[in-house]
Formats: sequence, C-alpha cells, structure tokens
Amino acid sequence: MTVGEVSRLLFAPKMIKPRYVPENVYDTCASSRGLTAAVAFYFFSLPLVMLLAMPAKGDSTMAAMEEIQAEVLVKSTTMWNGTLLPAYSTGQPELSVVRITIPPRQALPMHYHPHATAGVLLSGQLVVHSATGESRTLSAGDGLIELVDQEHAGANPGDEPAVILVVYAGIAGEPVTVLAKECPDGDCL
Repeated sequence: MTVGEVSRLLFAPKMIKPRYVPENVYDTCASSRGLTAAVAFYFFSLPLVMLLAMPAKGDSTMAAMEEIQAEVLVKSTTMWNGTLLPAYSTGQPELSVVRITIPPRQALPMHYHPHATAGVLLSGQLVVHSATGESRTLSAGDGLIELVDQEHAGANPGDEPAVILVVYAGIAGEPVTVLAKECPDGDCL
C-alpha cells in the first residue's frame, strides 16, 4: 500500500453504502476501513506507548539530584567576629556577585559594608581583621560572613593572588562598600 493510499484511508470520509455501487466494491472498501482503523490505532497508540515507556521527568530530576552535591560553606546569624547580623534594610534589594583579586603581599584599605555580605576564598590566603583588633585567617575554600557596619580590612600574606568571590546583598542605589576615613596608625595590614 502506498503512502497516498494510507492517507486516503486515514482521512477519507466515512463510507456510506449507496444503492448503485456493486456489492463487491463495498466489501473492498469495508476491508479498507478495517485497515484504516488498524493504522489509526497504531499511530495513536504508539505515542502513548512511548510516553509510558519514558521515565517520568520527576524521576529523572530526582536521579540527577542524587548525583549533585551541595556543600554549605558558611551559614550563620552572626558575622565572623561573633556579632549578630543586623536586620535587613528596607528598599529594593540588589544582589551583586563580585570576584576580587588581591595581589601577593597587598591589603585592602579599612572599609565597612552597610549591608550583609558573604564570600568564599577561591584561591590563595587571606587574613581579615577588624578595627578593634579581631582577626581571622582563611585558606582556599573557606567561606566568610563579612562584618556589617564595622570597619575591617583584608590582607594577602601569601606569594600568590588571593581570589575572593563576594556576594553583596545591598539596596539599589546604595554603596555596598564604604572606605573608612583613615586606617588606624596609617597601616591597613
């Protein structure tokens, strides 16, 4: 049977037995209608069978989730010096993800963040210290909740660049970092 014959059988209007058609012609058409039903059943049931044979999307998503690993680097209600984080500010939130690279044996100036900030040291070494003398040393892979509204600085004591990925949870139109008026004793290390 050709494609054209199958198309005519599938899409042909329902046959009505007219009086002037010989009986044997009608029998041929009737058997063709049986073929039409079989072909239609095949075309309509094949997608259903394929659909049932495929795993459910939720199942494949769950299978993928079993292979994905998530490691919380830092989660806290306090900043790195143990002080409670302040309440969130009001206004339109604006998130920024920034990569900061501090060259070997260099330091950031004293500064503060008016809003919550967190980071992870991707490579190198970093020593952070507050204006009150508290400090913390980080190695590659360490996470940190930054100080909010408290002056602090970071220094790279190592021989390779310190690369930090920082997430600022700021407010649109407001700075995420503010430089301190001056470093204590002129030394930001």
